[in-house]
Amino acid sequence: MASESGDFGAPAFIAGPVQYCATSLTSIVPIACGKLGTITMAHIAVIGAGFVGLSTAWHLMREGHVVTLYDPAGPAGGASFGNAGTFATYACIPVNNPSVFRDIPHFLLDARSPFRLRLGYLPQLAPWLVRFLLHSTALRSEQTSRALAQLLGRAQAGYDAMLQTPGLAQFVRPRECLYLYSSAKAFAQSQADLALRQTLGVKLDVLERDAVQALEPNLSPIFERGVLFRGSWHLSDPAGFLRALQASLQQQGLRVVQSVVSTLRPRAHEVEVECAGGAQAHDHVALCAGAHSRPLAAQCGDFLPLDTERGYHLLYPGSSSRISRPVGWAERGFYMTPMARGIRVAGSVELAGLKPEKHAGLLQLLEHSSQRALPGLPAATEPWLGFRPTLPDGLPVIGRSRACERVVYAFGHQHIGLTLGGVTGSLVADLVAGRTPAINLVPFAPGRFR
Repeated sequence: MASESGDFGAPAFIAGPVQYCATSLTSIVPIACGKLGTITMAHIAVIGAGFVGLSTAWHLMREGHVVTLYDPAGPAGGASFGNAGTFATYACIPVNNPSVFRDIPHFLLDARSPFRLRLGYLPQLAPWLVRFLLHSTALRSEQTSRALAQLLGRAQAGYDAMLQTPGLAQFVRPRECLYLYSSAKAFAQSQADLALRQTLGVKLDVLERDAVQALEPNLSPIFERGVLFRGSWHLSDPAGFLRALQASLQQQGLRVVQSVVSTLRPRAHEVEVECAGGAQAHDHVALCAGAHSRPLAAQCGDFLPLDTERGYHLLYPGSSSRISRPVGWAERGFYMTPMARGIRVAGSVELAGLKPEKHAGLLQLLEHSSQRALPGLPAATEPWLGFRPTLPDGLPVIGRSRACERVVYAFGHQHIGLTLGGVTGSLVADLVAGRTPAINLVPFAPGRFR
C-alpha cells in the first residue's frame, strides 16, 4: 500500500441545487450542452491545483483556451504536496486485488499493518467498502489493471512537452524505483502481480540480495529480493514543481482564484462557477478537486462513490544522500524518496474520511519501519496527513458529466495522481475539443457506477 499520498486541504464544499442542461444545441460555438461542436477557443474553469488540475490547465492553454484556476490552497496545497514524488508507470496493480482477502487478518490485527479502518467511520464507509471488495476479485482486478495500463502507457507522453517549460526539468531525477521484499514468502506472493505487470508492458529487473545491497549500500541487509522498475523517475520537490508550473502558466495568462468553489450551475450555453468572490460563467469546467470532488459532481447530476484514503508522510532532513532513488518496502507499505530537503517517507492507507486528526500509530509505524530499513537516520520531522481520492474499483473518473457535456470530470486517481496528471490533462483537452480521445475512456466513465 505504498503510494503517492496527498491532501487537497480541507475546504467545506457546499452542495448547491442540481441543475440540468435544458437543451441540445449543435449550432452554438464554441459548444452547447448536448452534442459537441468544433472548439477553437473557450473560457474554461479548472477546479483544483494539484498535478491533475495544473496539468489540465497546461494542456488546455497549449491549445489556446483561456483558463481560470480555482483552488483555496494554491498549487500543491493538498494531495500533491505530500506524495512520495514517484513517477510510477509500473503502478497498474490496484489496491483492490485478490490479496485483500488473504491479508484481511493482517490488516485488522497486526500492529505492523500499513492499513487502518476507523470503526466510527464504518457506517458511512460500508457501501463503498462492499463495492471495493466486489472489485477485488481476480477478474475485476485484472480488468482494472488493464485499464490503468492504458493510462500509464501514455503517462510519459503526457509530460514530455510540459517538461520543456523553463524551470521544470530541474525537479526531475531519472533514477528507477526499487521495490523491496524482506522475506522470501512476500516475494513469492508477489509473483502473480509481477507477471501481470510484465504482461501489461512494465519493464522490470529482479535483484538478488547482494545486488540490492550493491545498489543501495546504506540499506539494512534484511531484504531478500528487490524489483527495479525501468523507466520510472521521481521529483526532488513535488510542490516546487507545481508552483513553478503555475507561475509559468500565470505568465502566459492563467487567471488564479484562490477560493473554495461552492456551487456549479450547468446551463445550456455555459457553466456558472460560484465561490466567495461571486459567480463567474465559463464555457466549460474541468473538475479536478481530488477527494473533494463528490459534492460538486452531485450538483451536476452525478452521484459518485468517491471516498478518501488518508496517507501520511515524515521527513528526515538533510539525509537525501543516503539513498539514490525511491525505495519501497512492500510488506510495510511505504516509500523512502530522496528529495531536496531530505528523505521523505510516505505511505499507508487509513479509511476515515476527511477528518483532520492524524493517526499516531501510523506515523509511528512509518518512523519505526524506515529506521529499520535505513539505519542511522536523523530524527523525523514534519508529520503530515493527506487525503487521496479513491473510487471502489481503483480507477479514476475521466469523462463528461451526465447533466452537461460542458463539465468534464478528472479525479479519483488514488495513489498515482502525479504519474497520471499529464495524460489526464491531455484527455480532458481532447474531450473539450470534441476529439476522439487517444484511449478508450469507457472504463473511466462517470456513469459506470449507476
